[in-house]
Amino acid sequence: MIRVGTRGSALALAQTGTVVDALRAAGAEVEVVVIATPGDRSSAPIAEIGVGVFTSALRDAVAAGEVDVAVHSYKDLPTAPDARLTTAAVPRREDPRDVLVARDGLTLGELPEGARLGTGSPRRTAQLNALGLGHVVVPIRGNVDTRIRKVADGELDGVVLARAGVARLGRLAEVTEVLEPIQMLPAPAQGALAVECRIDDVTVEHLLRSTLDDSLVRAAVDAERTMLAALEAGCSAPVGALAEVVEDLMDDAVDGTPGATVLRLSLRGVAATHVGEGAELLRASAVADLTESAQLGRAVAAELLELGAGVLAGPEASR
Repeated sequence: MIRVGTRGSALALAQTGTVVDALRAAGAEVEVVVIATPGDRSSAPIAEIGVGVFTSALRDAVAAGEVDVAVHSYKDLPTAPDARLTTAAVPRREDPRDVLVARDGLTLGELPEGARLGTGSPRRTAQLNALGLGHVVVPIRGNVDTRIRKVADGELDGVVLARAGVARLGRLAEVTEVLEPIQMLPAPAQGALAVECRIDDVTVEHLLRSTLDDSLVRAAVDAERTMLAALEAGCSAPVGALAEVVEDLMDDAVDGTPGATVLRLSLRGVAATHVGEGAELLRASAVADLTESAQLGRAVAAELLELGAGVLAGPEASR
């Protein structure tokens, strides 16, 4: 029997369900164990209660042997590794983009100046302000249902959410606009899951890796999170990143025949100098081989630091 630990929110249970279904399809017996986390018990902004508030209790439960596996929203994990655990699988990724749910079916460009937009993310706040549309960004907390209800009740004109969470809850019909990365780069690892087990549990690790792991998603997420770590910024910092697997042509052969097509990794990163009005967005990008995801992340971070992203460095990096 494999005990899978998860938070008790509807979204956490939905994403854990995809992992459980895959394990059961592979013939494993699985029990789901709901674990309360500090993030579930607090209504304070994430920036105040700290990185890892949704993941620390799950990790402790795995390390203590209370459960065998933990399923995390990968973007919630601190970039510093936990020596007790290993990320055994990074499954297929949901669409990483952000979406708008707005009144009257409106898009960002259609919402009038002064429209109130809700988000709990400094990254989204900085990028929304940088669009220069004159919207008022309002900080909010709560699950997807709570946030969307604020629009239905007229408290807000719109909310910006991760498309992955909305999709996993079956609520895509309420989305009024999908925000392309050129408008808003997602959080590093947004849409991806991290499935962890104890570092010495070789049997469970092998099962998770062989059943669930997607090597291309793992490479992309590694590049994004390495960039975040190199900036010494926590998961609530105003930093966006998106790595994508792209086709590239090798150099032409000596006889002049066309080069072969190869897969490479393209990474775009954005960092805001601050969150409030007048924030400057710093952008950088690079391409590397699939085997060089960490080097790619560090290269894009180095370019952002040269542009002035050093102001992001802070105590969150060590949490």
